[in-house]
Amino acid sequence: MSIEVEVCAGARSGTEIIASEKFDAVIVDCDDLQGGLDVLRELRKSPSNRSSIVFAILNGQTTTQRAFEMGANFVLQKPISSLNAMRCLSAGFGLMARERRRYFRYPVQLGVVVTLGQSRDVRVTTTNISEGGMAVLGKGLPKGGVASLAFTLPDNRASIEAKGEIVWVDASGRSGIRFLEMNKYCRQHLDAWLEEEILKLDPALDGKPRSAH
Repeated sequence: MSIEVEVCAGARSGTEIIASEKFDAVIVDCDDLQGGLDVLRELRKSPSNRSSIVFAILNGQTTTQRAFEMGANFVLQKPISSLNAMRCLSAGFGLMARERRRYFRYPVQLGVVVTLGQSRDVRVTTTNISEGGMAVLGKGLPKGGVASLAFTLPDNRASIEAKGEIVWVDASGRSGIRFLEMNKYCRQHLDAWLEEEILKLDPALDGKPRSAH
């Protein structure tokens, strides 16, 4: 499946690398690795990997229910056959690729009209954009405010309208906006454009996830 794997021989080294690097998926041997359950437990507290897809490998000690409660997305019981492993990885593959595209922020400068209230318009410029929101440069945006957004994709590909929340603002005039609402037409065009541009920037995002084991 062209998945690059980084193997950690111990729970401590696994926890350290999970805390410092981003992985699309993490495979944890919960029962036969001393401290394996601790790795699974701490994983969901890690800023870098709290949303990674997690495969828990069990061997009769930890129940499937407990593994799911601790944050596993998929569970494999030993002994593991190649067929079962492939089925499980295939099921998680789409989630990995989707998550990787979701957190990827594409650097681009687009003019955005931010409408606050009924009449106040503020013009800002994006510094990056993702499926979930954008970072912009331009003063006058209140932290916590909800605004209407309007911008046009490059080459006049499509006009995008959305409603967003201004989640952070700093002293230099930069702000972060999280998309709250967007109609189906705008969402389809934004996602399609983002996927094309992201693959141009990083062909590795075409479906070759990176996994820690």
